[in-house]
Amino acid sequence: MTALTRRNPVSHLAARARQWWHNRIAPSDTIVLRQRNVYILPTRAGLMLGATLVVLLVASINYQLNLGYLLTFLLTGCGLVSMYVCHATLRGLTLNLAAPSPCFLGASATLEVQLASRRRTVRYGVGLTTAGERRWAWTDVPAQGSTTLRIAFQPAGRGLQQAPTLIAETRYPLGTFRVWSIWRPAARVLVYPAPEPRAPALPPGEPRGGGRVDPLMASTEFDGARAYRRGDPARLVLWKKAAKTLAGGSGELVSRDTERAQANELWLDFAQAGALPAEQRLSRLCAWVLRADGLNLRYGLRLPGLTVTPASGDAQRRRCLEALALC
Repeated sequence: MTALTRRNPVSHLAARARQWWHNRIAPSDTIVLRQRNVYILPTRAGLMLGATLVVLLVASINYQLNLGYLLTFLLTGCGLVSMYVCHATLRGLTLNLAAPSPCFLGASATLEVQLASRRRTVRYGVGLTTAGERRWAWTDVPAQGSTTLRIAFQPAGRGLQQAPTLIAETRYPLGTFRVWSIWRPAARVLVYPAPEPRAPALPPGEPRGGGRVDPLMASTEFDGARAYRRGDPARLVLWKKAAKTLAGGSGELVSRDTERAQANELWLDFAQAGALPAEQRLSRLCAWVLRADGLNLRYGLRLPGLTVTPASGDAQRRRCLEALALC
């Protein structure tokens, strides 16, 4: 419970009631807005317009003002037309959520929603946001076409996180009515641990097939790389690491140390990640995975109950990050 809800029990009850209502909606990654799931209420401006029309009507009756009647009925007709147009702007719209991309804990995840319309006219002023927030994304949906909106949100924890409830809304054309629909996506977002900002150096390499660790190797950072030697083939050059050294001004190329790499292999081990709480160990392993991948190294990952065999490349990076997210 937040400090605000502790101070205001009415807000807390309203939030609980809203959550109960949202939980009754069946989750789906596609929704077609129809008469049954589109709601409409007058806005504050609409209520003021209604009060003004009542005053105009009473004044016209008391003083028998024909122009007053004309103005009152004209404005009333405009209000009724705007109510119909506002409701029709959302009615018939199809929303489809693309599979969300993974993200790191503490960073924003992005939901990509496609809005498709079969109507022969443009739908103006359609907005989307997550429930409980006011960061709207607005767009116009073209006639018999589609457009895409991106909604950002921050996941609450690591692992597979449910996509938040979304709200579609429009107040077009006069702003006197609010038409909205509530959508509960079924998709879930994979959230990796947050990388440790200043993680220590990579652990030393371990001899292949077991055995004792070379004290010299154990005392240095495992990098599987050495300075470029004349005659080294281009396939041995670590271009990512070489780019960093060039950017740093040293101007030196870096080659893969095949002898060293064949003799040792890099293991990122949960048990060797320091005397830290479990989540901080995972953050350190996450930072190590990103560093080893950035250096184009071959590495493996050991977690309680799970081992990812050594490999390199984007697939290995994705496997290790998924293991860290779901362990």
